[in-house]
Amino acid sequence: MTRVKRGKISLKKRRKVLSEVKGFRWKRKSKERAAREALLHAGIHAFQDRRKKKRNFRALWNIKINAGARENGLSYSKLINQLKKTNIGLNRKMLAELAEYYPEVFKKVIEASR
Repeated sequence: MTRVKRGKISLKKRRKVLSEVKGFRWKRKSKERAAREALLHAGIHAFQDRRKKKRNFRALWNIKINAGARENGLSYSKLINQLKKTNIGLNRKMLAELAEYYPEVFKKVIEASR
């Protein structure tokens, strides 16, 4: 009878899991069971942090806009209120870019909102 080599698919699965945890620390990089659990947790954190990233960037933009507004004698909330009243539809990301890299243009936007 010919020899049968078993477990081709399960071996592929095992190797795939271990290749995904390259760079992890301690036994999570070499032991299959620990690696599977580490991957589960890593996936959860990756999902949560993709959402947190949006929050963090919006907070950063608000800080940059506030700094630019205060240089021109306004607070963040008053500036946003004025922009809404005058229908200037720049989003916070663009306002933050202007405040950081193009302060003259940002000043013109503030003057237009007054």
